[in-house]
Amino acid sequence: MPDYKKLQNGSDIRGVAIAVEGGKPVDLTEEAVRAIGGAFAGWLQSRLGEGVKRISIGRDSRLSGEQLSAWLRDGLSAAGMEVTDFGLCTTPAMFMSTVMEGWEFDGAVMITASHLPFERNGFKFFTAKGGLEKQDIAAILASAGAGDFPAGGVGACIRADFLPAYAELLQKKIRSATGMEQPLSGLRILVDAGNGAGGFFAGEVLAPLGADTAGSLFLTPDGRFPNHAPNPENAAAMDSIRTAVLECKADFGIIFDTDVDRAGAVLADGSELNRNRLIAILSAILLREHPGTTIVTDSITSTGLAEFIAAHGGVHRRFKRGYRNVINEAERLCAAGQVAEMAIETSGHGALRENYFLDDGAYLMVKLLIELARARKEGRTLESLLAGLKEPVESLEFRMALNAEDFAAYGNGVISALAEYAETQPGWALATPNYEGVRVSLDPAHGDGWFLLRLSLHDPLMPLNIESDSAGGAKKIAAALVGFLAGFEKLDSVSLAAFAE
Repeated sequence: MPDYKKLQNGSDIRGVAIAVEGGKPVDLTEEAVRAIGGAFAGWLQSRLGEGVKRISIGRDSRLSGEQLSAWLRDGLSAAGMEVTDFGLCTTPAMFMSTVMEGWEFDGAVMITASHLPFERNGFKFFTAKGGLEKQDIAAILASAGAGDFPAGGVGACIRADFLPAYAELLQKKIRSATGMEQPLSGLRILVDAGNGAGGFFAGEVLAPLGADTAGSLFLTPDGRFPNHAPNPENAAAMDSIRTAVLECKADFGIIFDTDVDRAGAVLADGSELNRNRLIAILSAILLREHPGTTIVTDSITSTGLAEFIAAHGGVHRRFKRGYRNVINEAERLCAAGQVAEMAIETSGHGALRENYFLDDGAYLMVKLLIELARARKEGRTLESLLAGLKEPVESLEFRMALNAEDFAAYGNGVISALAEYAETQPGWALATPNYEGVRVSLDPAHGDGWFLLRLSLHDPLMPLNIESDSAGGAKKIAAALVGFLAGFEKLDSVSLAAFAE
């Protein structure tokens, strides 16, 4: 029996779809993809009942997408499913196909590997209850490997275009919230789609609302991603949209990742809205709409952001890295009676309670566009919402390799030892509560900031984040850590030591 467990990447499936020189062998083979399709069909029927038949599939612009779509259709159809292929689509739209009136598919599959290199690809799965969890993916891959899935005869396969219906939904949201037919008239708003699936946003959302989108970048899907990585966290990508906004004297710029579940933005003055700044501005909007709500973030958000949320009357829940982690925590809090209107990572993965807790980059931008239209009408600026946000003077991340066979156990040992060590150091204070790794605040004499050491979610790495509110503070913090971490020979802290010199 083939073992497909290695294809699991948390709550997604990821693998190699195209052979490249010096790269890893292809593991998203025809056999594997067809089996995954059949296994998803079986998983759906075991959860939702034997009557489940209707599945939608879509893909981003990757070169391997069409072939994987064909194999996946075959696998689902052979299991008796009725498959509707949307062709080019976005991850959030695929989920919406399970809940939008008139569509309401039993399940949906998005073929994407987010911002990873062009040779990679993968699958994200949805029902009307949301995205699948890690244990669900493990079950699907186990069934795929065992060949344990329905043989229900050949189901129908048809094609349909769902993005226009999804785009119309976003249009209606903006019109309803602003009370205007063309609320973006007179505004120049640029989109950088990075040759991914997000190009529709310029022509099918912004333009019908009156926006001038001339100067938008890389809207044409191209799975080679020839211009820059389709990733709002990538410096070259952010510089691309920032430069375009300044050169075109635009009022706002938007950048999406490949499958549009993440986004970043640029204000008219060229300042970036990503990471802590994006979380802050969305928090300000949501706390005005829902006073006192909880904002759930990942573990590497800044101290200044926590203070900003508190100053706006909100509750900050700094949780773990991983978009499913923050979403699940927000849903858990809501179920326990503590309403959390947003779950968001610094990567740009953001999910709102009002939108099914779906991590949807396009919907986040809809919230900002509503505010942009309102601000112009009221004679204020969007950036005024960031007033009072204290931003770090220095912010760095070191990704240190773990060269241990059981890297998770070794890394957890490092974390435990560092927590004990931190309690003995003058000017250091362990963060409480803390849900991931070890986070320490340092007083002005010892670095004027904080650090967080944690295990990577999937890889044999220990990321170390350092922020300081003073110039030179990050180097002081790094120097205080080098000696301690050097005692762990299977942790590669060379880059940290070089910075601290």
